[in-house]
Amino acid sequence: MTTMTDASVREFKMPDVGEGLTEAEILKWYVQPGDTVTDGQVVCEVETAKAAVELPIPYDGVVRALHFPEGTTVDVGTSIIAVDVSGGAAPAAEEPAAPPQEEETEPQGRQPVLVGYGVSASSTKRRPRKGAEVPRQEPEPAARALQAELNGHGHGHGHGAAAAPAQARPLAKPPVRKLAKDLGVDLATVTPTGPDGIITREDVHAAVAPQAPAAEPVPAAPQAPAAAAAPVASYDGARETRVPVKGVRKATAAAMVGSAFTAPHVTEFVTVDVTRTLKLVEELKADKEFAGLRVNPLLLISKALLVAIKRNPDVNASWDEANQEIVRKHYVNLGIAAATPRGLIVPNIKDADAKTLPQLAEALGELVSTAREGRTSPAAMQGGTVTITNVGVFGVDTGTPILNPGESAILAVGAIKPQPWVHKGKVKPRQVTTLALSFDHRLVDGELGSKVLADVAAILEQPKRLITWA
Repeated sequence: MTTMTDASVREFKMPDVGEGLTEAEILKWYVQPGDTVTDGQVVCEVETAKAAVELPIPYDGVVRALHFPEGTTVDVGTSIIAVDVSGGAAPAAEEPAAPPQEEETEPQGRQPVLVGYGVSASSTKRRPRKGAEVPRQEPEPAARALQAELNGHGHGHGHGAAAAPAQARPLAKPPVRKLAKDLGVDLATVTPTGPDGIITREDVHAAVAPQAPAAEPVPAAPQAPAAAAAPVASYDGARETRVPVKGVRKATAAAMVGSAFTAPHVTEFVTVDVTRTLKLVEELKADKEFAGLRVNPLLLISKALLVAIKRNPDVNASWDEANQEIVRKHYVNLGIAAATPRGLIVPNIKDADAKTLPQLAEALGELVSTAREGRTSPAAMQGGTVTITNVGVFGVDTGTPILNPGESAILAVGAIKPQPWVHKGKVKPRQVTTLALSFDHRLVDGELGSKVLADVAAILEQPKRLITWA
């Protein structure tokens, strides 16, 4: 790539965006040579081994060059973009004013990210001032041409699927675009109700119902023969497809292998009647103290685990290999495993043991929403002590979960469903689930692990123990 020597040109280097990582992949450029940029404006999205983040430029000026195309993995400290900061170059940037305006459409097709620096609203709000909504429709052919040119580089991350929304140029923030993509909603068909014509989450939800019937026939069983033929057409008859493993997925794979073959895992199981817990969930939903909060079985399961840890504090520890020491933790950072388009992540609730039940409900709601919208920061995934993974949401009865690296235990929660159960001497249908607790046998022996699992089960069977044992 071209090296800039002009004194007025500043080279922006790939920063260390997360705790000593050495490289990052450029997922998406939001600017092109000739575009005017301002201090703090997001110019690209990169993915590290821990998360995807948006990088703001620290200069005012005009983009001279992009040193690497999308899809390139770049070492930290390497210059990735050159910006001319001389005042005299600013007028020249007015000529390509349309491309930056078109660039606003690009993020609507991209996958929302795990944003380490927070979502920047500056680029979204800055560009609409350059033209009203009616004039913005005029350059649509140019927008399509630009979109085609960008997609032609072959570094797509869902860009092709976003072509239609990009052409219509609907205004929506990244989390809303992600929600629309997950629900199969074309933003171009959504009626915006937000300020300045911005599409809100409510607008997307409102558009789901009309589109649902059209989507129903796609996975229908009678279409199985057609579905089987689809991959042949999609992959030009290829019988195999190779997908590069990098970023979050690569880091997760390495971490799981390291955990499985470093920490001696032991997994124990218990099946428990949680009928009373489900009744309590319904009562809490009607309680004004929980108004507006997410109340579900996971909330009480999380609280049950926290109480069990309080009764058996030695389970909350980590192994210091260098010093050959067990490090007891006097706080609980409760991890919640979450599946995202970029792979499995485990953000955690800091000092979860110190929170009241409403505070825990609020923290869980924020954690889940942030993960689904792709805004989980690297810091939110660090420092966990124990984790809960809810495999029951997939209809799975139980599993043998692998420890999150550096943690002492992980609780898997299976599907809750009615089963015949002996209750008060009679066989009755009760709501039953199976819990599985994996723990590091260097830190937790069988007796301690059994006590923790038994305590969790006892609380879920008789949730009044949340009061008597707390």
